[in-house]
Amino acid sequence: MRTILVACLMAGIATPALAADRTGYRAIATGDLKGAEQRLIAERRIFPERPELMLNLAVVYGQTGRLDAARGLYAAVLDRPAVAMALPTGDSVSSHEIAQRGLARLTPAMMATR
Repeated sequence: MRTILVACLMAGIATPALAADRTGYRAIATGDLKGAEQRLIAERRIFPERPELMLNLAVVYGQTGRLDAARGLYAAVLDRPAVAMALPTGDSVSSHEIAQRGLARLTPAMMATR
């Protein structure tokens, strides 16, 4: 199973440990969502199944209001086998958990008042 360094799990941003900025991580972290999107789309043409690319593109789509597109990418990650991802703390989390957290952030909480 591939291990991928997740630099910022709470933001849902994933990045391979030794890659340049092939995952759009730096662009997302600095707020360059347009640049991140361009990089991620280009990388997905080469590596369409890589979960870190799908997860990061879902973050970009979510942050730019394209919630349906973000949901579709999170669902695509969940439709594939889970990939173990290592956190900077040394902990491990699955790509499925990151996708589920991302989906939860896109869905507003519903509360009953009665």
